[in-house]
Amino acid sequence: MLASCLPVVFDVSDIDKQANASARQTIVNAAPLLDLALSDEQIDTLLAYISLIGKWTKVYNLTAVRDPADMLTHHLLDSLAAMAPLRRHLERLRQAGGGAEASGRLLDVGSGAGLPGVVIAICFPGLSVTCVDTVAKKVAFIKQAALALKLPRLIGLHARVESVRTPFDVVCSRAFASLADFTEWSASALAEQGVWMAMKGKHPAGEIDVLNPAVEVFHVEPLAVPGLGAERCLVWMRRKAAVAS
Repeated sequence: MLASCLPVVFDVSDIDKQANASARQTIVNAAPLLDLALSDEQIDTLLAYISLIGKWTKVYNLTAVRDPADMLTHHLLDSLAAMAPLRRHLERLRQAGGGAEASGRLLDVGSGAGLPGVVIAICFPGLSVTCVDTVAKKVAFIKQAALALKLPRLIGLHARVESVRTPFDVVCSRAFASLADFTEWSASALAEQGVWMAMKGKHPAGEIDVLNPAVEVFHVEPLAVPGLGAERCLVWMRRKAAVAS
């Protein structure tokens, strides 16, 4: 009900008149550093998305980060840092015959304000992205964002991730929970050959040590976020293949 009673806040075609020019330039400058080729339309949509978060946060407290400059680096650029690694994974999946982007499915667990789920939907318009969260107002925001930003393959789901049974090729999270809890709670949503992609700060060696033995880490990828002087990494995981006796 929350999403239906609020107007669509943005017309993306008007964003050039509304967006801060320095924010646009920050994204333009960051894109090549993050190995991204973003169209003008995608940059417009990213700017509209951040502005939408700011407007909703004033009323619904979607995020603790409220300063527009901090939101740009701590939220948007931080999420964009994972896009090139995700693109490479999707390309490998396609080359292996595991499906193309247009038929792929990604689940963002504990999505909150849609980070990184909405950013993924903007960068990969052919990918079906579902953002699941237990907080109704956050899911209402995702649904509103899908309408306002014209992202027809973006879905907001109000549920506990343990209840999700639809198989997803990629199950991702950003600052959601420990790796053990993340993989355990979302196991029913992971496709047979799917992968988990967890966005973390420092290398989570301690969390990796206590993972379920059925889960294996096959890559820990360092990330560099322009303008953010903090450690970031992606932890890639999958179900461990059964060893024949």
